[in-house]
Amino acid sequence: MKDIKGILKRLQIQDINPGVSTGQDFWEGKGKHVISWSPVDGSEIAQVTMASAEDYRRVIDCSQSAFKVWRAKPAPIRGEIVRQIGHALREYKTELGTLVSYEMGKSLQEGMGEVQEMIDICDFSVGLSRQLYGKTMHSERPNHRMYEQWHPLGTVGIISAFNFPVAVWSWNAMIALVCGNVCVWKPSEKTPLTALACQHIIKRVFAHNDIPEGVVGLVCGEREIGELMAQDPKINLLSATGSTRMGRSVAEQVGQRLGKCLLELGGNNAIIVTPGADFSVAVPGIVFGAVGTAGQRCTSTRRVIAHESIYEILKTQLVKAYSQLKIGNPLDEHIHVGPLIDKAAVDQYQSTVDVLRQKQQKFLVEPEVLKGDPYSSGCYVRPCIVEVEHNLEIVHQETFAPILYLMQYTDLNEAIAIQNEVPQGLSSSIFTLNMREAEQFLSAAGSDCGIANVNIGTSGAEIGGAFGGEKETGGGRESGSDAWKAYMRRQTNTINYGHGLPLAQGIKFDLE
Repeated sequence: MKDIKGILKRLQIQDINPGVSTGQDFWEGKGKHVISWSPVDGSEIAQVTMASAEDYRRVIDCSQSAFKVWRAKPAPIRGEIVRQIGHALREYKTELGTLVSYEMGKSLQEGMGEVQEMIDICDFSVGLSRQLYGKTMHSERPNHRMYEQWHPLGTVGIISAFNFPVAVWSWNAMIALVCGNVCVWKPSEKTPLTALACQHIIKRVFAHNDIPEGVVGLVCGEREIGELMAQDPKINLLSATGSTRMGRSVAEQVGQRLGKCLLELGGNNAIIVTPGADFSVAVPGIVFGAVGTAGQRCTSTRRVIAHESIYEILKTQLVKAYSQLKIGNPLDEHIHVGPLIDKAAVDQYQSTVDVLRQKQQKFLVEPEVLKGDPYSSGCYVRPCIVEVEHNLEIVHQETFAPILYLMQYTDLNEAIAIQNEVPQGLSSSIFTLNMREAEQFLSAAGSDCGIANVNIGTSGAEIGGAFGGEKETGGGRESGSDAWKAYMRRQTNTINYGHGLPLAQGIKFDLE
């Protein structure tokens, strides 16, 4: 076991923590106290005071004032601040990665990897700060020039989920910052300590550079704070990560005020395995995608669609691989699968298992809620594999747990249709060495997901590409490529440098 108390002290996490911050100032919110429990061993880590509506309004008002100062700084200067944030994250990578693992329950390697994603997006954003390009266009009028430019929106609200308690926030925040916006962050109430740790790290960078308070705000709170953000016209863009149910509520409330939202919601991701697949690549890709983060990634592999000719071979290899999985304390680097986030997640796992049994689906690897030492927290479950009929209603729903559905297909068109028949559209993969199959999968008639991979799994994403999905996944795009445009407003400019005023379409308007 790592020295959790020493790590918390270095990250400035106390027994009771003020859960509201404007970046430099921290204070106890007027909401209730929430205990952060570790799903690893069931221990109380620390308490956090939640924000009230009054606390929220104070943070928002501060962000409004900070925006006027922050937007005036040249983008490369903003990029330099983000570069320093990345440097500070490097300094605290071990401590923060361990806290992510202990508070959320993912493996230590994944916790460290999440902090590395934060560092990587800082590096990406530094380069972006010198590349916020517009376009020039030819005017139809003589002696005129047209171009477009991009301006910051204002305050970007960020609602993050427990499964990636810091990385997804950073995808939004670092790009929003170099674009000239200020941010207000509502982390998951299940993982508030990692958010507070990030805020303390950023505070030191901002204080060293005399950055005004309010550029990065934090409001630890429950659902009511998220609703305030959705309804608040002072939130110029609301980026929300979570369930489809939550996303519908956010979209409705933001839409009523004609605001902007960026949604990253549920996934029900499938891998197609063709007769020509390289099993030495496909099997590890499937297993990691299904059991990594205990199946609690939005990109986790939920379904495997295997060709009938190789179905039995693949089934045998997957069952063998699952028999080798080690389940336990995720701070042990030899462990493959840690706990679910809480007992409510375990209940969801068990509920889905019960439905599958009622539908008489065949389990190849039996599910189990693990008990006794070292599973005393009650949050550990055994990853399972079940043969299913592809059109079952439960198969079309996202269960945030390590349950892998296995099904057959006869030709690739059928496989693609099975993959696309679910309401979610986040990530997808095909394992094949056949170029025609790969290109068909990637074509407009292929995968309908925002992410489509060949010979790699569904989980994980490089920060250089735009991340997001279609249909009930919400349609948002974060991180790389040109996702930065979501955090800015486009402005078209026309300049007349001539002596007259020619009107468009040859219209004449004579005042003499």
